[in-house]
Amino acid sequence: MNINIVIQILTKIKKARRGTLFFGDDFISKGNSEAVRKALQRLVKYGELVRVATGIYVRPEIDPVIGPVTPSIETIAKAIARRDKARIIPTGVYAMNRLGLSTQVPMNLVYLTDGAARKIKVGKRTITFKKTTPKNVIAIGAISSFVIQALKTIGKDKATTNEIEKIQSLLKKEKPTHLLHDIRLAPEWIRQIMQQVLDDNKA
Repeated sequence: MNINIVIQILTKIKKARRGTLFFGDDFISKGNSEAVRKALQRLVKYGELVRVATGIYVRPEIDPVIGPVTPSIETIAKAIARRDKARIIPTGVYAMNRLGLSTQVPMNLVYLTDGAARKIKVGKRTITFKKTTPKNVIAIGAISSFVIQALKTIGKDKATTNEIEKIQSLLKKEKPTHLLHDIRLAPEWIRQIMQQVLDDNKA
């Protein structure tokens, strides 16, 4: 064990705010991959880092009541996407849950991505990145991107009146320029639901 590498890595992680995620590659300048891996293992043993998934670590935030708090699985997914310089869009039940269309909290998250397809285990949960065409991940609206995926999950002609009304109410909070951009990416039947919001804004 090269204690110098351990010290260099510890110095770097302590400069970042607690809750920051680190990947093994973040420390490649400190030594070869095997030396870095062993140093990170040592820091986990010392309690300086927590391993949240293979090759992914965090210096957790400390809550005064519950103690160490590790990042959410969603935060981990976004960090992986940033590292890989990939775009991701949440799908399925997760998208519906975020919009309030489902009370079910998914154990496992599935994202469409223009990066590499992979499955990452985070504790008892998994993050799955499914490779797709760029068109499916270039939505820019914080709300409209979820709406498209949620409606795809519900299915054509299967959304209830209440669901459509809730979706359209949420879309009224979307930036008009983002909504206009994302409508062009949606299937025709979803486009019609989204277009009603733009038409109402013009009225």
